[in-house]
Amino acid sequence: MALTKSKISKILKRNGEVAPFTTEKIQAAIWKAAQSVGGKDSAEAERLTDLTIVRLNEKFHARSIPAVEEIQDLVERILIEEDHVATAKAYIIYRQKQKEKREAREVILGKGRGDELDFSLNALQVLERRYLLKDEQGKTTETPEQLLRRVAKHIASADKSYKKGSVSEIEEKFFQLMAKLEFLPNSPTLMNAGTPIGQLSACFVLPVGDSISDIFDALKNAALIHKSGGGTGFGFSRLRPSNDMVASTTGVSSGPISFMKIFDAMTEQIKQGGKRRGANMGMLRVDHPDIVDFISCKADLKTLTNFNVSVAVTDRFMEAVAKGKPYDLLNPRTGKTVGQLPAREVFDRIVQNAWQHGEPGIIFIDEVNRKNAVPHLGEIESTNPCGEQPLLPYESCNLGSINLNKFLTTDQMDVDWERLGEAVRTAIHFLDNVIDINNYPIKEISDVTRSTRKVGLGVMGFADLLYQLMIPYDSDRGIAMAERIMKFVQKTAEEKSQELAKERGVFPAWKGSKWEKKKIKMRNAALTTQAPTGTIGMLAEASGGVEPNFALSFIKNVMDGTELVYANRYFEQIIKERGLNDPELLREIARVGTAQPFEKEIPRDIRRVFVTSQDIAPEWHIRMQAAFQKYVDSAISKTINFPSSATMQDVERGYLLAHKLKCKGVTVYRDGSRDAQVLNIGKVNKKGERKSVIAAPRVSPYGATPAKKPACETKHKSKAELKKEGKCPECDSKSVDLGEGCITCHACGYSACSV
Repeated sequence: MALTKSKISKILKRNGEVAPFTTEKIQAAIWKAAQSVGGKDSAEAERLTDLTIVRLNEKFHARSIPAVEEIQDLVERILIEEDHVATAKAYIIYRQKQKEKREAREVILGKGRGDELDFSLNALQVLERRYLLKDEQGKTTETPEQLLRRVAKHIASADKSYKKGSVSEIEEKFFQLMAKLEFLPNSPTLMNAGTPIGQLSACFVLPVGDSISDIFDALKNAALIHKSGGGTGFGFSRLRPSNDMVASTTGVSSGPISFMKIFDAMTEQIKQGGKRRGANMGMLRVDHPDIVDFISCKADLKTLTNFNVSVAVTDRFMEAVAKGKPYDLLNPRTGKTVGQLPAREVFDRIVQNAWQHGEPGIIFIDEVNRKNAVPHLGEIESTNPCGEQPLLPYESCNLGSINLNKFLTTDQMDVDWERLGEAVRTAIHFLDNVIDINNYPIKEISDVTRSTRKVGLGVMGFADLLYQLMIPYDSDRGIAMAERIMKFVQKTAEEKSQELAKERGVFPAWKGSKWEKKKIKMRNAALTTQAPTGTIGMLAEASGGVEPNFALSFIKNVMDGTELVYANRYFEQIIKERGLNDPELLREIARVGTAQPFEKEIPRDIRRVFVTSQDIAPEWHIRMQAAFQKYVDSAISKTINFPSSATMQDVERGYLLAHKLKCKGVTVYRDGSRDAQVLNIGKVNKKGERKSVIAAPRVSPYGATPAKKPACETKHKSKAELKKEGKCPECDSKSVDLGEGCITCHACGYSACSV
């Protein structure tokens, strides 16, 4: 139906500001309240909205500026008068919660700064600690809205170079996309855009040459990158093996691992941009003579604690494994064969270490280079710390993620493809602008990055989307939805990049690229990447990347020792709808992390859909990764979870399946495989019982969170120490999560991670 035209054009907000009046907000609030009590009739919500407008027109003349509270009071009365008592009650409760939320926001942000944006209280704490600008005394000087406006203004300013369209309109478009939490860029962009630092990229790869000067140039460059908020990947395969000849001194070399320890020590001393600890990826080719030592270099859980390590596995090696044959080891200094190893034994050693410690990961380096869009510029040797972004030496990439939670149709039966497409197009425009406006730490990175103009758009909230659509993650329908979404994102991104190429020109390295061979003019050599989205996922209240949720319900110990139970909001919603909202049931689920054991209490259809990472067989994890990889230019950050009972043969089968399905890499984690495991599920804070860390679902819980630790009490700790303690070094919360080399606190946002 067509709504009655409102005479009112403006409203008075609670902070005294005058804002445009929109009927959409009234309709959305009524519909949300109705849905919360089982309402299905969106047309009735529209009728009630129209009735509200009619009453407003009767009460206020055209020049009036009614207050928000007056409009909400009228909505309440109409709901009651129209006999929608349950919806009215839900609406009243919603208003009260919003009031409490505003008051809590002011506690976090300061009096009179109860920002209107839709960030949860947890997200606000993360923003205050990690992202909002502060003065020299550490006092916050901006609100979340001002942060997003700062970012939008800075990124949109790149449009001035192309003189097409209104920069102010683009700025508002960027702002709205972020303000609605439909898209967020990687953390360095949120932290540094519009500031003197100005470094906006999350991931870098630096070459490590086979000389002292080259090695320490890489060390210096890595320090600069970590200081500005980025993470670094290194290929150490160019370094001569240990005990190899050094002509200039007539001595012998110490090998790649010894130099990795120097990079690790540097990282330990530098905190990224004053806000995040640095992170590294160390990679060595499987045909390097030091490969056996490299495979077990982190086995003691004390060495190289600031590195994730991966073996760059070749097709030739995998063929030798399959045939039970030896393979050649090559000295990178001479390029000559210096020995052989049984491929099967080396593969078994990789499997054993991954089964026992979760590392090393595997990168299928030949598959990576087959998909390299600019092979004429050289081979890819390494990835960023979490493995999702293979890059050339001196190349960087800026990342961003679409929040799938925001793109359901009104009836929650499908993805709103039209709105999703518009968001993808705006996000690609945003990320392309970042390349122009970025303040790169060194010239070589600027030159290479601007020659390829790679961007990395991905998604977050995928597991939550499946919950809402009632599709099991570990099912053919789940795989099909993954392919459908990512194919759409990839196709739309390519169309936008072609459009930008017409307006702004192709990327400088286009000639000789795979795009030139296809006769397609592109603005960007690569467009899509799937990052883990740890902290930005918390800001958006979205499950991390394409991972399943870790737990449906978890327990948080607050400062007075009280145990609070938090549940995934979509799980909580459906059990309320089914009349199953028993606090004790949620507590019991929190103790095991999954709904699967509760066959009598929870219907089968709910248990089938609301699966967590521990419920999903490794094969389905790998199939899901492969489904996304099919339509992603770069790679996927994902952990393949194995139960504690998994054998080494199970891990081996996982590696072989990932290779068969053309994944670009694979990281496995067997539950309980580390001596001091971060992710445990079990009883919490009971006398005489083992304490456990309950990792939150990546949607942020609402409610109380631990108070911030004074800065003087926060000590720099390695990731190994954090794993051992199993708690956040800043707020002492045990709501910590480990995945893809990242440790993230769900209470305060502390992150020992690169993205």
